[in-house]
Amino acid sequence: MAESKGSFTIGGKTIDLPVKDGTMGPSVVDIRNLYSETEMFTFDPGFTSTASCESKITFIDGDEGVLLYRGYPIEQLAEHGDFLETCYLLLYGELPSAAEKANFDYRITRHTMVHEQMARFFQGFRRDAHPMAVMVASVGALSAFYHDSTNIVDPVERMVASTRMIAKIPTLAAMAYKYSIGQPFVYPKNDLDYTSNFLRMCFAVPCEEYKVNPVLSRALDRIFILHADHEQNASTSTVRLSGSSGANPFACIAAGIASLWGPAHGGANEAVLKMLAEIGTPDRIPQFIARAKDKNDPFRLMGFGHRVYKNYDPRAKIMQRTTREVLNELGVKDDLLDVALELERIALSDDYFIEKKLYPNIDFYSGITLKAMNFPVAMFTVLFAVARTVGWIAQWKEMIEDTGSKIGRPRQLYTGEKRRDYVPMSKR
Repeated sequence: MAESKGSFTIGGKTIDLPVKDGTMGPSVVDIRNLYSETEMFTFDPGFTSTASCESKITFIDGDEGVLLYRGYPIEQLAEHGDFLETCYLLLYGELPSAAEKANFDYRITRHTMVHEQMARFFQGFRRDAHPMAVMVASVGALSAFYHDSTNIVDPVERMVASTRMIAKIPTLAAMAYKYSIGQPFVYPKNDLDYTSNFLRMCFAVPCEEYKVNPVLSRALDRIFILHADHEQNASTSTVRLSGSSGANPFACIAAGIASLWGPAHGGANEAVLKMLAEIGTPDRIPQFIARAKDKNDPFRLMGFGHRVYKNYDPRAKIMQRTTREVLNELGVKDDLLDVALELERIALSDDYFIEKKLYPNIDFYSGITLKAMNFPVAMFTVLFAVARTVGWIAQWKEMIEDTGSKIGRPRQLYTGEKRRDYVPMSKR
């Protein structure tokens, strides 16, 4: 890593701070000694201008619409690879050989079952409990069942825990769905691939044979690849911050799931469907487009634009094609889907949206696709969590293996009362 020096002057004092250059993206100013030199902190709500760590996993160039996993463009991985290959890449840093891939697939497949007591654990929830509430609790509870993989200083135990979570979280997600609709749990099958196995656990019933639709399986596999990691977002930062205390990996991933649950993060595609329902029919789209352009109207078009991408979200291009493949395969006719497709057509040709670079993002298409595949809206964020698990684990593992890592301890700008003396109740 290249390093130079930069000067910083404040309060009449000039200090030198290291400037570090990454392989791609903006350079960073190392401010670790800022407080000791100046007795001042930086103020950066949301950490939007602060690099919290050094990472080799994911790179985003929002202006150019680029997303790389370990240097590989997301488009190539989604088009030519599969999800478990992407998992291997994120965890180990390189694409696997045929033998390494076969071994990795075998290890994941043979860890998909969960302890039988977990079935009774689910009975403690109300039937109408949100599946994400169930996921936060059940993933955290894995640490109560698998004590032999919670020693984070042991690289073997770290990898065992990683394998278990990639394998078992889809099983828990399917159990959460089955529990919510009152159907019996479906055990995993070792002769199915990762996403086919998940679809079967979600939609099979004991009274008849379930045949996996390969188009839907491939579509879900691609969705998982697109959501596998996304740099230092809120949930990933939560996992890293939790892990910095030495917490066990199951607890850290549960914390990430809790963060993902927020509507500003993992719940964005659910918000898209609510917006489409509000619009109702294609003929009402122009009036909602007009409202979106009105600065005084609180209405916003959900699923357009992105905080990071100021260009077309590279994941959205792949998701757009995937959506059409699924709709064509299923022959779905749905009012909301009609609204979505017409809204997309209008927005992509409207000068206002083009000028402001408000392109449809991945959440716009993923909600439509998952709805067509018969996943209820409450499961959308759960599916996001299944996909993102490997990214969280890779980021957690990288942090643990970084010898310079410290426990997270953000500072604050205090604006409360100054020191005052306590007055006993009898004198107030």
